[in-house]
Amino acid sequence: MWIIAFAMKRPITVVAAVLSIVLISVMAITSMKRDIFPDLKIPAIYVIQGYGGMSPEQIEGYITSTYELYFLYVPGIEHIESKTVQNLCLMKVYFHPDTDMASAMAAIVAMCNRATSLMPKGTYNPFVLRFDPGSLPVGQLVLSSDTKSVKDLEDLAYTRIRPMLATVPGAEAPPPFGGNVRSIVISVDADKLRRYNISGDEVIEALNGGNQVLPSGNVRTDDYMRIATVNTDLPDIHQLDYLPIRTGHGPQIFIKDIGVIQDSSDILAGYALFQGKQTVYIPAVKRADASTVSVVDALREALKRMQAVLPDDVKISYEFDQSKYVREAINDVFHEGLMGTILPGLMILLFLKDFRSTLIVVTTIPISLMSAIVGLWLCGQTFNIQTLSGLALAIGILVDEATVCIENIHSHLAEGAILHRAVFDACVETMVPRLLAMLSVVAVFVPSFFMTGITRELFIPLSLAVGFAMIASTTLASTLVPILGVWLIKPEHGGEGEKEKKPDWIEGVKDKLGDLLKFLMPLRLVLVLGYVGIAVTLVVLLYGNIGKQLFPDSGSSQFRMRISAPTGMRVEALEKRVLRTLEIVKELAGKENVEKTLGYAGQQPPFFVISSAFLWTSGPHQAVMDVQLKEDAKINMSDFKERLRQRLSKDIPDTKFSFEPGDLVSQIMNLGSPTPITVQVSGHNIIADKVFAGKILKEMQKIPELRDLQWGQALDYPSVQIDIDRELAGQLGVTPLDIGRSLQPAYFSSRFVHLSLWRDKDSGFSYQVQVQVPQDQIRSKDDIAKFPTMNSAKRIEMSEWKDQLEDQVTNRSYPDRKPRYAQHPLIQDVANVAYGTTNGEFDRYNMMRMVSLTANLQGNDLGRVGDSVKEAVRRAGKPPAGVFVDVMGQVPLLEDTFFHLLSGLVLAVVVITLMLLAYFQAARVVLIVMSTTPAILLGVLTMLTITGTTLNVQSFMGAIMCIGVGIANAILMVVFAEESRAKGMDAEEAAIHGAQQRMRPILMTSIAMVAGMVPMALSTTQSAPLGRAVIGGLTMSTLSVLTLLPLVFAIIQNKATLKSRSLHPDDLGL
Repeated sequence: MWIIAFAMKRPITVVAAVLSIVLISVMAITSMKRDIFPDLKIPAIYVIQGYGGMSPEQIEGYITSTYELYFLYVPGIEHIESKTVQNLCLMKVYFHPDTDMASAMAAIVAMCNRATSLMPKGTYNPFVLRFDPGSLPVGQLVLSSDTKSVKDLEDLAYTRIRPMLATVPGAEAPPPFGGNVRSIVISVDADKLRRYNISGDEVIEALNGGNQVLPSGNVRTDDYMRIATVNTDLPDIHQLDYLPIRTGHGPQIFIKDIGVIQDSSDILAGYALFQGKQTVYIPAVKRADASTVSVVDALREALKRMQAVLPDDVKISYEFDQSKYVREAINDVFHEGLMGTILPGLMILLFLKDFRSTLIVVTTIPISLMSAIVGLWLCGQTFNIQTLSGLALAIGILVDEATVCIENIHSHLAEGAILHRAVFDACVETMVPRLLAMLSVVAVFVPSFFMTGITRELFIPLSLAVGFAMIASTTLASTLVPILGVWLIKPEHGGEGEKEKKPDWIEGVKDKLGDLLKFLMPLRLVLVLGYVGIAVTLVVLLYGNIGKQLFPDSGSSQFRMRISAPTGMRVEALEKRVLRTLEIVKELAGKENVEKTLGYAGQQPPFFVISSAFLWTSGPHQAVMDVQLKEDAKINMSDFKERLRQRLSKDIPDTKFSFEPGDLVSQIMNLGSPTPITVQVSGHNIIADKVFAGKILKEMQKIPELRDLQWGQALDYPSVQIDIDRELAGQLGVTPLDIGRSLQPAYFSSRFVHLSLWRDKDSGFSYQVQVQVPQDQIRSKDDIAKFPTMNSAKRIEMSEWKDQLEDQVTNRSYPDRKPRYAQHPLIQDVANVAYGTTNGEFDRYNMMRMVSLTANLQGNDLGRVGDSVKEAVRRAGKPPAGVFVDVMGQVPLLEDTFFHLLSGLVLAVVVITLMLLAYFQAARVVLIVMSTTPAILLGVLTMLTITGTTLNVQSFMGAIMCIGVGIANAILMVVFAEESRAKGMDAEEAAIHGAQQRMRPILMTSIAMVAGMVPMALSTTQSAPLGRAVIGGLTMSTLSVLTLLPLVFAIIQNKATLKSRSLHPDDLGL
């Protein structure tokens, strides 16, 4: 009460404080970051290791397993995941939520340094980076040209655009996608190697001896210190033509005699397509702690500078802008909040018929929101969908505090009180109920601070927004409202002893409410018992049948497709399928409705393995394509995907397709999982894993809601197996090392084991020089078999061995192979070359090999489909010993989130109960207040069911909010009913009187709040479920408070004592 007295004694001080808050809030608004989600603080670190040319088995055995063993020394690890394919492995190290991630990062880096000492020669240090769902591309910088080659675009992107991108505030600069790094390629002719009796290894040694980077020194001459330069590194690539392959006496053979030197690029690993044309792009990745909107704005400003450093025939553009989802979310909540302020104001004006009083109530709303923004700013929060939803949700509640005060002021004026006394007494009289109501609303959000993991990070920002707004509203109702009430409410509107005339229609509604309650009172026991039984039963039934998902659909017009051709298919062959897929998309959607497409086909180049952290493909047979439909196309995305699946399965039957989240919101909520449903089968025996996973696959195929069901790994990758006969090779003077080194130019380039550099003196950049056989010369296993293998140091005359080796060669383990004798051995002379299959990918979970099944779902009931998948796993039978099955994807996160939400709901009810018990000093009164809870939950679930809305994070928060507001309304009625009973009324009369007296403020606040939620509920944004839940819950809450609550009060308080619970002797008259 002192705060009201203080405000009325020092009104200018209060106004100055309010203006200060407004000023500080402006500063906070301009400085707060804007993003789609708060910092989710995922405790994970990515380690990415590449080794060009290594098979998945080699990388898993020599690299992945070594890293994982060393990572076990790092404390706080929750689990380790890894994916290994040819050329690279990607390891994800997850930590417990309370881990100090800075120390964890330092420990992981230290373990990586130790682990690499035990790895094969040529293994370089890995990329180590913190993973966060916020570190995702917020757009793509696309380079296009009608004249430049992809190689030229790649070099421009890598050496000119990428350095500028790295300087943009908040942005990261991953390597370009779509091209291969510029390289100086020595393309050797396999036929000429055989003709000149030269192995590939000899060419590599000639390159290493003739082109070496050595440090320059100094020579002192006279008074000068001259820099001494020796052209051991050739300044002109064409000088490589005259590097001798063999030195010494006799005819010289130069590189130009057996190959061609080209300023080209590395071996093709993948390519990018923009609008169906090959191109190069750089993902614009923001830092996890950076603002999406600020980064994108800075990027757009930098585009002009980027264009200035490019040739005139090359254009750069910013495509697939993800910040629009953030801007739309902010704008939607802003407009919903604006309408949520106007509509409650109109409702209050309808009830009070007084513009000045309405102005007072509406004024408190933006000031409360500004105060909440200041609180969020001080707590380090950002503008995101959670904080904005909290502010939008609070708008309806903010009406409550001031409305109760204004309504009570009018009631006092109607009784003839003078204006100043009416304002003071009315605010003091409602202070305790208002405080209890505020605490009830805030209490329902307290459990969010006891949650863990991503659930905690999602709910704390929303809880803080609502909490700060509610505290500010309560404070303003006790300070600013009484001041404005005295200043704005004039005597002609009631005051100075003149009685105010109340609206006739309100009195009429109150009389009808009283008549209804009098009619129901004799049946109160039957009605209350029936209400409890029916409400609880319906809540249980509706909760069990309503759809459940983690987050509402974003309604995005953008989607992503993963295209998986037959395993091991070449990138060139995959391109035809990608282009055909694009044609089908345009046919079904209408060419005019497809705004843009951007895809990447194939694997990331070994030089850019870090790119796998942003876009994962398991081999040259896989492509990912993003499609942006026009916003005004009005295409139902779910139906369109279903039609697309059916058409693609007919036109391209040997290719598998899977839809993945394409927009930023869905990608973040998927937490890196490509599909919402994933079943992992792990164990130390991968064959047993595959067999049992096959059983699960058959059971999952029976679930009608599943789509795109397929294996998560390439299990049948085609291979060429070169089996060396070590005994025979030794007799011919060739070692397995000679054979392996000779083959390097044939199936890959030399640059991964022999580093040779060339410096471009014009640009100042250096590029690698590599030896390789043109890919079109190695088309079959026979071309491999005919490749020469002996180097010059071990050359012998094969004819001397002919007689004694003929029987051995024809009768060894390859009896069907005819002996071939020449001046040098070929691969077929010392090894068997055959086609076969191997695992194209090894996935591991906590160091156990794993296979997985992935699937999408038709519809949005992830909860029910997740239960069906678990049932399919149970039907598959008991796993063999040492085999473990886990349902992953979004299902565990959904279950964990709902568990915390339900636990939080129960805890909130307990907190409110204890708080009310502490105030009322009577369990009976607490039971009366809490009796509205079943009606609130029934209203929420009924509204969600009618509108076809799922139970998700947003709608659940609406339900929790409704409980707080519903209990706050119940408190208002019960407090006045108890006061009436204390004045001598019996329980029945007090219940009816309390309902009548509090009907107007309860209706005003409830209808105003419902009106404020209508724009949100009718929208197509992700906040719509929250608004619908609030409308349903508050509607039932209001009906139950005005009709059922008086009946419950009359039953429970019928014979309740009016004696004080105090034990103080003065209160007891002792």
